[in-house]
Amino acid sequence: MGDLKLGLAQGYWGAAPNPNFVEMAQEAEKLGYDSVWSAEAWGNDAFTPLCWIGAQTSKIQLGTAVVQLSGRTPTSCAMHALSLDYLSGGRFNLGLGVSGPQVVEGWYGRPFPKPLARTREYIDIIRQVFKREGPVTNAGPHYPLPYPGDDGMGLGKPLKPIVHPLRNEIPIFMGAEGPKNIALSTEIADGWIPLFYNPYDESVYEESLINAPKDFQINQMVTVNVTDDIDAALLSFKYFMSFYVGGMGAKNTNFHKDLFIRMGFEEEAEKIQQLFFEDKRDEAARVIPDELADAMTLVGPKERIKERLQAWRDSRVTTLLVSTTDKQQLREVADLVL
Repeated sequence: MGDLKLGLAQGYWGAAPNPNFVEMAQEAEKLGYDSVWSAEAWGNDAFTPLCWIGAQTSKIQLGTAVVQLSGRTPTSCAMHALSLDYLSGGRFNLGLGVSGPQVVEGWYGRPFPKPLARTREYIDIIRQVFKREGPVTNAGPHYPLPYPGDDGMGLGKPLKPIVHPLRNEIPIFMGAEGPKNIALSTEIADGWIPLFYNPYDESVYEESLINAPKDFQINQMVTVNVTDDIDAALLSFKYFMSFYVGGMGAKNTNFHKDLFIRMGFEEEAEKIQQLFFEDKRDEAARVIPDELADAMTLVGPKERIKERLQAWRDSRVTTLLVSTTDKQQLREVADLVL
């Protein structure tokens, strides 16, 4: 495997943005981090923070991890991407994903079914915009261009983007968890952004990645915590993981829980969800095995992290996306990895 690259994962905002998010990106750039990534849920959008960062940096790559398909039409998403790529001097990477039915239907008011077919159409339209070889058209059924519906005026005209994109091939990454969706990313995207990844056991993704090209990128967010209190660091990650397994989805439709089951933890997954529904979040977090939490994170004293980095170097992951708001942790990880 090649050398691991480092990225800074800034995630989505809580009640407000982290006040030092630009400083953190600037520090990451100085330290040799390859990229900085912004996210969205149902609060801030993912593009705007990157504009702020891009205006105040010069080299670091800018990525969305991830923008939600249902939040924008494909052509609107492509306009955001080509604008940001232009303004940043060709530093933009478009990470996108379908999100889940609760957000798509509850927040965006759009239907969720057929996520794979929607993704395929969406990315095809975006690539047409970037290539600018002719007017953008799509037969549908999900994003027909021009609009064919009887409720329209019938005056839609296929259009070619006015702007000549700085790059005709802006890298596209897919946030995906289901086996078919991951396999689709190897076919139509330049890379994949998993949510959870165990470098000690990659078998859960093996079949989905069987046709991945050699230069296929995998950007994995990893919790890094240089500390002597390993138990506390693992517990913090367990809260994060259990929130997704237990709370981010409906009882019978939770893609994060499905992944946890495919990893071999069906009994634990059911228990976590049940405890979550009973509002016993502390207990739910503690159901996640120490060994699993430890495999997915880099926590402990420096020497321990240095040793455990080897599993990530040997894995298919190409970039570790470090989630931190602390400059010292940013430096320590750079020392360890770069």
